[in-house]
Amino acid sequence: MSEDDELIDVDDPAWPLLLQELSGAAVPVEVLPGDAGAGRASLLQLGVSARSNLGGIVLNCGGLLVDGGWLRILGSPRGAGLPGLAEVNAMPSALDPAWRPGAGLVVAHDALGGVFALNGGNSREAGRPGEPGEIIYFAPDALRWEALGAGHSAWLFWILSGGLQEFCRGLRWDGWRGEVSALNGRQGLSFFPPLWSAEAREDLSATSRRAVPMAELLGLYRDTCVQFDGGDPGFLGVVCK
Repeated sequence: MSEDDELIDVDDPAWPLLLQELSGAAVPVEVLPGDAGAGRASLLQLGVSARSNLGGIVLNCGGLLVDGGWLRILGSPRGAGLPGLAEVNAMPSALDPAWRPGAGLVVAHDALGGVFALNGGNSREAGRPGEPGEIIYFAPDALRWEALGAGHSAWLFWILSGGLQEFCRGLRWDGWRGEVSALNGRQGLSFFPPLWSAEAREDLSATSRRAVPMAELLGLYRDTCVQFDGGDPGFLGVVCK
């Protein structure tokens, strides 16, 4: 058996069990159709097994839209709607054994431009919180990374159990579902005054909001971090317009 087969053709793949969990999730989850070839290529580039939830998602679907699209968990999509894990993490077009995701692998974006990433092995050197293999979150209202205290599988279970409701307290407003559902997979919501401002913290519903390319939103956050304190949050993902 080749190394490729050992990663993909496993006896106990995660995907069937994960599908059961998705069907019983405490929040709405839409499973997007995937591209089998892209999924296989991404899984091999990552070097993860189909036994893992990360490998199962990348190999078998185009991504997961959670809670009406508030959270976009990245997979290997068909077409150019939601970006894929390979695009967002700037994976090479051909298998490159030397490629690594750097400080961390971006596994999801939310509608506000928040970023969920899986810490790499050099998280401390990269100036990021948390331990290697831990999920961290770049919070657009605080403009900093926060450690979530869980690995990928535990984080995914928390998401499917309804963890977003408490996590996003203070970042949702009356009518948010309609505004979020109107976004396409490459857009996020831009706020004025911005999320980190005193005005937005005092009354989020009074802000004005508009759909912008996710690339624009991520660039704004990174530039603002540098302007405020000179701290570069590093890689937040690549999303083509």
